[in-house]
Amino acid sequence: MRRIVVLDAPSNLGLRPPAPGTVPGCHKLAGALRDQRIVQRLGAVDGGVVVAPRYDRGDWQEGDGVFHAEAIAAYTVRLADRIGAHVAAGELPVVLGGDCSVQLGASLALRRAGRYGLVAVDASADFRHPGNSDRIGAAAGEELAIATGRGPDSLADLEGLKPYLKDADVRLFGIRDADEDRTELAALHIPVTTVAEIRQRGAADLARAAERSFAPDTHRGFWVHLDADVLDPSVMPAVDSPDPDGLLPHEVTDLLRPLLASPRCAGINITIYDPDLDPDGTAGALLTDLVVNAFPAARA
Repeated sequence: MRRIVVLDAPSNLGLRPPAPGTVPGCHKLAGALRDQRIVQRLGAVDGGVVVAPRYDRGDWQEGDGVFHAEAIAAYTVRLADRIGAHVAAGELPVVLGGDCSVQLGASLALRRAGRYGLVAVDASADFRHPGNSDRIGAAAGEELAIATGRGPDSLADLEGLKPYLKDADVRLFGIRDADEDRTELAALHIPVTTVAEIRQRGAADLARAAERSFAPDTHRGFWVHLDADVLDPSVMPAVDSPDPDGLLPHEVTDLLRPLLASPRCAGINITIYDPDLDPDGTAGALLTDLVVNAFPAARA
């Protein structure tokens, strides 16, 4: 069994301020899950933290492109260095975000090593890009587009490795049935499995099929991206954009278990949970339980 390493990536650079003069609280996700003893319960090694740059949009205005782009680019390289070292050592990194832009660090790390897939368990595709929106700015809503080469080269072509992910190597689970990106994703042949389809076809069976779809003769493995907003707001209200009709905790666990049990899974990142929106800590406890339960050998 591979050694699990918990690594903190507390970046909130990819989100818009929740209110004027404030900063997104998701950079506290790692601390909150550590308070729930996630390291000990996973039987993991503490991999420390990749310290994020300060949140400061300066005089950025709509139309200026991705804010914090230079800082996100630098952070992506540093995070990729750490993730890549753990993967190369045969370890399984569990990366505690942070906003969804931390997924770029994993994608860059794996792209350096070869061809990998991505299984994203997320309420939205995070596929906003200049070709489909005039409201570019927040990288956390654009990271999949950036990772597939749709975005400024300052983020999408780090180290000349654009794209970090091929369209054909992305699998999306948990997208809401009414998500506006579904038409474009279908045209690009990016598989999308909605909440309703997960319930119709079975989370575990779908996850096993996704794992098998990354063939050993073409892919070195895959990464898992878990955004807390895939959960229904009735159980996970502590996210920046809670969308109704989401998955329930046991459904997400059923998705994750076959993926995390696979020897070809390179790691997982967890994003978007905001402890500032969870004063009694119940949502953080639920998220920690969900992740721990997804690892069969973990300690309850």
